[in-house]
Amino acid sequence: MSAERLLMNEYKALSKELWTNVELIDDNVLEWSVALIVLNPDSLYYGGYFKAKMTFSKNYPYTPPDFRFIRPLYHPNIYPDGRLCISILHASGDDEMSGELAAERWTPVQRVESVLISVLSLLDDAEVSSPANVDAGVMLRNDPANYKEMVKKDLEASKQDIPAGFVMPTHEAAFKTHKEEDDYMTWEDSDAESFGGSDSDVDDDDEDMDSDSEASGDEQEEES
Repeated sequence: MSAERLLMNEYKALSKELWTNVELIDDNVLEWSVALIVLNPDSLYYGGYFKAKMTFSKNYPYTPPDFRFIRPLYHPNIYPDGRLCISILHASGDDEMSGELAAERWTPVQRVESVLISVLSLLDDAEVSSPANVDAGVMLRNDPANYKEMVKKDLEASKQDIPAGFVMPTHEAAFKTHKEEDDYMTWEDSDAESFGGSDSDVDDDDEDMDSDSEASGDEQEEES
C-alpha cells in the first residue's frame, strides 16, 4: 500500500476522534495540520488546543514523520522551534549515543495515532535527564510552581488557535462517547446469550438429551 493511501485511511479514522483535529494542508495528504486537544482533567494542559504540523515522506511508514508544534511550548522535551525530542520520532534501530533501544524508536508498525498519543503523554510526563530545553528541565526540577505558571501561559495562548465556530470537546463528552461504544459492543457480544444461547449451549443440551436417552434405555433393559 502506498504512503498516500495509508495516510488517507489514517486521516479518515483520526477525523472521527474528539481529542484531535486534523486537516490536510493544501489537500496534500503528506502534510497535516494537527491540533492536540487535552481531555484529561488531571493534566496541567487540560483544555488546551495545541497546533502542530506533521510532514510525511513517500517512504512512510518506513521512515518516521516530522512533528513540530506551531506555537512552541515551554517544556523540557520541546525545542525552541517546536520540534520534539521523543524516541518514537527517531529513525528505527539502536542508538548507542542516546542509549535508546530499537523498541523505543520508530518502526513501520507505528501509526500517526501512536505518535499523537505519545506526544500527549510526554506533555505531563517529561523526560528531564536529556532535555531539549535545559532551562525548562531545570525549572521543572527546582521550581515546579513557576513551571506550572509557564504551562498555564502556554495553555491560554493555545486557545487563540481554536478555529472560529469550532466547539471544543469536553472530558464528559469524550467519556460519554466511549461509554456508548462500550455499551454497544457489550450488547453485540450478548446477542447469542440473550437470544437463544450460544452454539456451546446447544451442544450441551444435545449431550444431556443423549445421556437421558441412554439412561432410559438402561432402565428398560433392567426391567426386562
